[in-house]
Amino acid sequence: MAATLHDVARRAGVSIKTVSNVINDYPHIRPATRSRVEEAIAELGYTPNLTARNLRSGRTGTIALAVPDLALNYFAELAAAVIAEAESAGFAVLVEQTGGERERELEVLQSPRRKLTDGLIFSARGMGQEDAARLDVPYPLVLLGERIFDENVDHVTMRNVEAATAATKYLLASGRRRIAIVGAHRDEVVGSAGLRLRGYREALEESGVPFDPSLITYTDPWHRLNGATSMRALIETGVPFDAVFAFNDALAFGAMRALDEAGLRVPEDVGVIGFDDVDESEYSIPSLTSVDPGRAWIAHAAVGRLLERITAPDTAGPARLMLADYRIVERESAVARP
Repeated sequence: MAATLHDVARRAGVSIKTVSNVINDYPHIRPATRSRVEEAIAELGYTPNLTARNLRSGRTGTIALAVPDLALNYFAELAAAVIAEAESAGFAVLVEQTGGERERELEVLQSPRRKLTDGLIFSARGMGQEDAARLDVPYPLVLLGERIFDENVDHVTMRNVEAATAATKYLLASGRRRIAIVGAHRDEVVGSAGLRLRGYREALEESGVPFDPSLITYTDPWHRLNGATSMRALIETGVPFDAVFAFNDALAFGAMRALDEAGLRVPEDVGVIGFDDVDESEYSIPSLTSVDPGRAWIAHAAVGRLLERITAPDTAGPARLMLADYRIVERESAVARP
């Protein structure tokens, strides 16, 4: 039979209350007593009754993370960072994938599974501003991404426009003038693609470089295959270009493959910059220059804010908009030409 709290107390020669205090990391316990209880727990293989503990605290000890697409390295690495942050605070994470579909996102917000978690970190893509009222939920919620702007919900996001402007100016500073875009979305204004395209156009305007719509390629989702397909199509048009700004790193990897197939050298003939700075960027050939949008900080800030809402709701204060800093990570794919 499984060991009980009483068994541990008898083995350690202490009260049940003392065992409970050790399990819950109560600070005012003598080191010798703590050590004796921990040894008894290890010897007996005792596992705390989490269900009973959660009933007493009113919490499950689990938070949820909902993202559009775990096949994209950015979201996979973000999920890993969120899990690490939550575990360091004693919380587990339930990860859900929405596919970026509006109906699936609404289902996640309203799912009975929310009763199994203490709060939700939610990266919405399919929902629009018209769905803002759906964010009025009876549990702690922190938004990621750009799709919903609502002053009554905590929101952690990146500086898409400013970062895209910086990426474009980086290419311009290297002597490039014909900068192709891989990953635009038609008619999108609010959303990563729309905001990054806006940053690109602002950089061109500030630098006095004319905008050429023939340099814009449209594709969704942002996978390697789509990056390669878009790049091949652009090459076939014969439109001249000397740089590529891919709206995420997966698109950039696909684009570099297509450029290599066409006999175009990176960075000698075409400079390439991506966005997200996923781990793979450092190991591609050539290694990929990319925008680090502050993924680690986003995970830290989102988990921290959600746990504030869970553990200290009366003092958490009003909803916040929290913006991550960004940086250009220089590697081999986009360097100044001699």
